[in-house]
Amino acid sequence: MLRRSTLATALCTALAAALLSGATGAQATSTPTRVAAPDIDVSAVKGHLSSLQSIADRNGGNRAHGQPGYRASVEYVKGKLDAAGFTTSLQEFNYNGSTGYNLIADWPAGGSDQVVMAGAHLDSVRRGAGINDNGSGSAGILEVALAVAKADLKPTKHLRFAWWGAEEYGMVGSTHYVNALGSGELSKIDSYLNFDMIGSPNPGYFVYDDDPEVERVFKDWYAAKGIATERETEGDGRSDHAPFKDRGVPVGGLFSGAETTKSPQQAAKWGGTPGAPFDPCYHSACDTTRNVDDTALDNNSDAIAHALWELSS
Repeated sequence: MLRRSTLATALCTALAAALLSGATGAQATSTPTRVAAPDIDVSAVKGHLSSLQSIADRNGGNRAHGQPGYRASVEYVKGKLDAAGFTTSLQEFNYNGSTGYNLIADWPAGGSDQVVMAGAHLDSVRRGAGINDNGSGSAGILEVALAVAKADLKPTKHLRFAWWGAEEYGMVGSTHYVNALGSGELSKIDSYLNFDMIGSPNPGYFVYDDDPEVERVFKDWYAAKGIATERETEGDGRSDHAPFKDRGVPVGGLFSGAETTKSPQQAAKWGGTPGAPFDPCYHSACDTTRNVDDTALDNNSDAIAHALWELSS
């Protein structure tokens, strides 16, 4: 039997421990759990590519700025987003005597003062349907956006998606968007992620190295999958991240290679054909749905989802 003083001490100690345990439990309950990104169904991404191919086939073989195939591509993407609950808007601009369009889609959740933005150019060159360049990036972020809606994601930060016009003329649409933003709105963009060619048929895995935090999110994901990456240098300044970077916005993104050739060292770690272009149909009529590597498209679409879930939480 414990002496009375010892018993009182024990009871006080037990009560204090119980109170501490309750407080700790309440604190743990109130701390939100980070939700992992879903696996993106590559067949759904390919379904969007097939739709973009059909649009090109019905409209002179391309989806270029100023051509009916581009406006039809915008309407296709916009229809999917509207049905999923996004707030969409078309931003018009003029270039080379034709009206161009940027499509902006905001997910109605998350804070308003910090924005994580993903973008891809939706236009092709006049010579072809532009399925890898850049139907692949456009379809990838579209399916990720639809996954956001399906998950009814409640991010801490605001999520915004963009499909740019007239990139093939020198980032015209994205430059127009950035220039039209006031400094206050521009400062709210925490990061802009760009996806231009993510399904090249002889693919590499290139990660933009412009911002260490964003780069780490992508590189860690690929490393966990056992996929080697390289810093993206070929497309630096050639795509829609450039106007954001020039205005001080942290940028990042993915790229699977264009017209330059894959080295033997790159083929050893990624497979594919050394001495051949990453995309032999770059800016050509053969850039069709047959010009896409399913594995690269799948991996890169999943990486986009991971990065957006991670950076917006």
